Amino acid sequence: METRAIGQLQVSVAGLGCNNFGSRIDEDAARRVVAAALDAGVNHFDTADVYGGGHSEEFLGRALGSRRAEVVIATKFGMLQPPEGLTGGHPRWVGQAVEGSLGRLGTDHLDLYWLHAPDPKTPIGDTLEALHRLVDAGTVRELGCSNFSAAQLDDAAAAASSLGVRPFVTVQNEYSLLHREPEAAVLPACERLGMSLVPYFPLASGLLTGKYAPGEPPPPGTRLARWPQDRVGRLLSDERFAAVERLRDFATAHGHTLAELALSWLASNPLVSTVIAGATTPEQVRANAAATTAWLLSAAERAELDELLGRPEQAA
Repeated sequence: METRAIGQLQVSVAGLGCNNFGSRIDEDAARRVVAAALDAGVNHFDTADVYGGGHSEEFLGRALGSRRAEVVIATKFGMLQPPEGLTGGHPRWVGQAVEGSLGRLGTDHLDLYWLHAPDPKTPIGDTLEALHRLVDAGTVRELGCSNFSAAQLDDAAAAASSLGVRPFVTVQNEYSLLHREPEAAVLPACERLGMSLVPYFPLASGLLTGKYAPGEPPPPGTRLARWPQDRVGRLLSDERFAAVERLRDFATAHGHTLAELALSWLASNPLVSTVIAGATTPEQVRANAAATTAWLLSAAERAELDELLGRPEQAA
């Protein structure tokens, strides 16, 4: 499978999001999903200390076992509630959080360590200095941030330069054919700062797989079946379903499926380093890995999609 750079790391263009581990699937199912991903050529596994109450990291570490050296493990900190008196990006919490993740994953280093969300109570330079110490110690190889705005990316880059510490080399934000907000400012910031983007919710929480139907509740066992109704209502709006139908027609006319369009469209963006779709079964892993590389969209096809969708949710 094609690999792309995140700093010094080489990651498969199709990655595996492990947010379902410990929440929607148990350890045996997670082990089967990881095995299928490895067989499909996936080397990038994305998790977080908060996923599955910590079980996601545990399940992933045990599933990889002796194949740890073959893969890129990415995990996150900053959303799990820290001890009283600390906040998500506090330097003292950085050290505690990384030790917790290393223990749960059963590894002596992390390939990619993400600040899961901005911490408005801690100067970003303080967080970066703490993370730099982890890189210096060989505990972490590369650094990323998640849910950052373009202005926050610029602030972090300026702080890293001023302090002489390792910068964030990638950002993980929501991005899909139905959520294109990063195009307004975050993607231009990535290009300006030499960063890559890792999209989360690349299939719009399943809406771009066709598993949901207008006027019907989410099927049992799906992600949206577990979410609050007000949030689900916003995601499953008539406007979004209409956009999905236009996208399905476009994909069919070009000899592809809706999921192949959604994942390949992201992968065809040179600023996107890897597409981390989640999965609950080996079949989903294989389908997502194949779909991500199924269609190298041309500039003309991307322009046609822009015209078709009118660039939804592009406002900053």
